[in-house]
Amino acid sequence: MKVKCLLGLVAAVAMSCLSLPALASAADPLQIANLKVEGGEENWHAENVFRLEWDEVSGVLPYSLAVLYRTYDAEGNLVEGPIRVTGTPGALDPVEVPPTPGAYRIEVWLEDEEGQKDPPVEATLRFDDAVPPPPAPEAPSGWLAAQQNAVLTIAPPPAPLPLSGIRGYAISLDGGSGSFPCANPNRCNPGEIDVPGEVVDDGISLGALPEGTTFARIVAVSGSGVPSSVATAVFKVDTTPPQLSLSGLPPSGWSDGPLQLTARATDRLSGVAPAGPVGPFTAIAVDGSLPTVDRGGEASTVVAGNGLHRVAYFARDAAGNVNDGALGSPPPATATIGIDEVPPQVRFAPGQDPDEPERIEAIVADSLSGPSTDRGAIALRASGGRGRFTELPTRVSGDRLVAHWDSDSYPPGGYEFLATGFDRAGNVGRSAQRSNGQKMVLVNPLKQPVALEAGFGGRRLVWHRCSRRRGKRRCHRETISGFDARPATRSIPFGHGVLFGGRLKNSAGAPLGSQEVTVTETFPAGSEPRRRTTLAHSAPDGTFSLRLAPGPSREVSAAFAGTPTLTRAAARSVHLGVLASVRLHASASTAKVGGAPVVFSGSVDRTGAAPSREGLPVELQFRYPGAGWNEFRTVTSDRHGRFRYAYRFSDDDSRGVRFQFRAFVGKKEGWPYEPAFSRPVAVTGR
Repeated sequence: MKVKCLLGLVAAVAMSCLSLPALASAADPLQIANLKVEGGEENWHAENVFRLEWDEVSGVLPYSLAVLYRTYDAEGNLVEGPIRVTGTPGALDPVEVPPTPGAYRIEVWLEDEEGQKDPPVEATLRFDDAVPPPPAPEAPSGWLAAQQNAVLTIAPPPAPLPLSGIRGYAISLDGGSGSFPCANPNRCNPGEIDVPGEVVDDGISLGALPEGTTFARIVAVSGSGVPSSVATAVFKVDTTPPQLSLSGLPPSGWSDGPLQLTARATDRLSGVAPAGPVGPFTAIAVDGSLPTVDRGGEASTVVAGNGLHRVAYFARDAAGNVNDGALGSPPPATATIGIDEVPPQVRFAPGQDPDEPERIEAIVADSLSGPSTDRGAIALRASGGRGRFTELPTRVSGDRLVAHWDSDSYPPGGYEFLATGFDRAGNVGRSAQRSNGQKMVLVNPLKQPVALEAGFGGRRLVWHRCSRRRGKRRCHRETISGFDARPATRSIPFGHGVLFGGRLKNSAGAPLGSQEVTVTETFPAGSEPRRRTTLAHSAPDGTFSLRLAPGPSREVSAAFAGTPTLTRAAARSVHLGVLASVRLHASASTAKVGGAPVVFSGSVDRTGAAPSREGLPVELQFRYPGAGWNEFRTVTSDRHGRFRYAYRFSDDDSRGVRFQFRAFVGKKEGWPYEPAFSRPVAVTGR
């Protein structure tokens, strides 16, 4: 064979010099070898446009000038052609068939410029864009339990089916979002087919689905990859056993008699509504006995007999989840219940504590449920009576009831006590005896009696008793050591303090030292403050004293609060009267009859009095030699206590007479001082 350079064979074609293989003899026909349909002629196509490729073998020329083809339908009728295509590089693209689904036959051959043809080569073009009917999927009825396999059953689509048949089914799962099994809603790739084949004989396992509702979306896919509309199957999965509760339990865990307990089950998904022998149930058992089983969400039983009892309860929901502990399921819920029908034993302590005789204790004993930690009472009444017992403030401390008896608040005499104790089950026990068998009786006063006396002055009071006889005032000095013998009332000038003291002793008269005494000063209305309290401590001889600060009139009292071994005591109340402070001034010491007036001015000290917008009535008085005091005018002070009045001398008889003037403040509601006069001032008429 030889290689040539062929130039200018066709005027419109310019060819370069090619190195060609040896040519066949001129008698060899043109040939098309290996005609292929892109995508395979055995496969159905969803579009009516095809591409054909082949291997060209030349007989005389190294290339062909044209490709011709014609198409026939399935019955052999010519659909189109022949169609001449020139300049093809070993392929036909596109080749269209009618838009009607079907298997079309195509004949393809080559033709050179001289009209020489090779034998036709055939291929099948399969076109089907028909949408198949949707399948009929079915999920199991009811609920699936934990780890239960979800099986999807698919009934094939009804006739008529596409020409391409059913390639298989594509499936997607979602929780309600509305997914589509294929990435392209119009086409499904072979790799997206989950179940191949036209007919599904057995169910399809989807494995264990998550708890809740799962939607299986299924499409039937034709042989050309066209999906049907979506069909949906709904799977309901409940993997959680029912939630349990137990009612009828005593608050403390113990009951004083038989108990009826009720186990209740709830389930938020499949539920526990009664549904026959294989449906939901609730069960409850006591101390390992056969359980009481009731259909639905509730079961009851009775617990009886002294001692501790173990209660177990469980349930099954509509999905079949059960928490009875069998086959790896969760264990049943349990509770321990105590029954105690025996009351506790109660006894008072064998004796009183000498350091705390008012502390009353009772012991509560119970061998089953034990003493209550928050209930119990101690009460008392007068001995020998049938009156009601009066409860004392009582607290529970372990197995003891502890009460404090304020014996100072009760009159002397005998008192009997009653203790009431409870156990944790609520049983009550009562006793009026001590643990040694003696009756619980105490005689008041239980503590050592105390006496307190108080009055004005220190340890000794030097008192001047005065009397007036025949116009003369006679006084004699008297020393008083006893506080109760001192006057209960005392008056002092404004701005002065005074000693106040007393003595604390026991019933035998022995002094009580190092004890705290509370001295209370109570001031009348209109004072500020209204009350003042001072603490004093008794000396070794039992006496105490303090200086009362200046201020308004007041009641003064002393009290001893008592101790665990000493009774309370209070002294008599005494009155301290404080005179008001009144000042008066005259503008002149002489006054001309018929001349300018004399201005009288003054003030009332308000120290210690509460602020007030009202003034005080001030009475202005006068006298002349040989006459008594007479009022001539009453004025009202301002809120600061100041007052002023102008007086004109008009009587000729006033000439040469020396007059005395004074101001008087009397008793007034809301005024905390005693009545008082000012010092007199003198004015002479001329």
